[in-house]
Amino acid sequence: MKNIISKIVVSSLVVGAVGFTSAQKIDAKAKKILDDITANYKSKKNTYFKFSFGTGTNGQTSKTEPGIYYAAGDKYKLKIMEIEQIFDGNKIYNINTEDTEVTVAKPNGSSSMFSPINYLSSYRNDYNVTYNGKKNIDGVNTDFIKLTPVKSNGIKYVYLYVDSAKKQMVKLEQHGSNNDIAVITIKDYKENQNLDPGMFIFDKGKYKNYLVTEL
Repeated sequence: MKNIISKIVVSSLVVGAVGFTSAQKIDAKAKKILDDITANYKSKKNTYFKFSFGTGTNGQTSKTEPGIYYAAGDKYKLKIMEIEQIFDGNKIYNINTEDTEVTVAKPNGSSSMFSPINYLSSYRNDYNVTYNGKKNIDGVNTDFIKLTPVKSNGIKYVYLYVDSAKKQMVKLEQHGSNNDIAVITIKDYKENQNLDPGMFIFDKGKYKNYLVTEL
C-alpha cells in the first residue's frame, strides 16, 4: 500500500494533460455543476478537509488510508501515511519520513497537483463529460458525472460525485485502463480558517538528516 500511495502522491493523483480535440463532448448540465463547484473553491481564502484514499482492482477497493489536505490559492499541503507533499506555488516537495527522503520538482504540463480544483478544471480540455443522474453517497444525494479521456492516457474513466447544493466534491473514482482503481472520499470540510503562514513553506532546516533530491 505504501508503494502505491508513494507512486500516486508523487504523480499527484491526477492524469496529465492530453491536449484539446475538436471531438470533445461536454454535457451542458455537467459543465454548469463543475464550474459552480470550481468557482466556490476558488472564492475561499483557504480550504481544509479529511479524506480516505483507497486502492484496488476491478472496481473494488481493498485497502484504504486516511489523509488530510490544506489549500490556499495555488498552494497546498497534503499528508497521507508517511508521505507529506507541499506545493509552495513554485515547487512541489515530496517528503517521505520513513525513507528520510525529500524530492523536489517543478510542476509541468505532464502532471497536475492533487487539488480537487484540478479534477474539476482539467475536464475543459482533456475529457468527454456526461451527466449520469443522482447517486446516494454515504447519505448525500450527489450528482454523478463521468469523465472519459479524449485521448489514451492510461485512464479508462473518472467518476465525480458532487454535492451541488453545497458546491463541494464528495467522492472521486479514477479507473485505470489496467483495471486498477483509486478512490478519494472527502469529508469534514472547513473553510476560511486562520492558518499558520508557514504551512505552505518547505523548511529545509527541519530535514537536515534527509536525502534531498531536486528533479
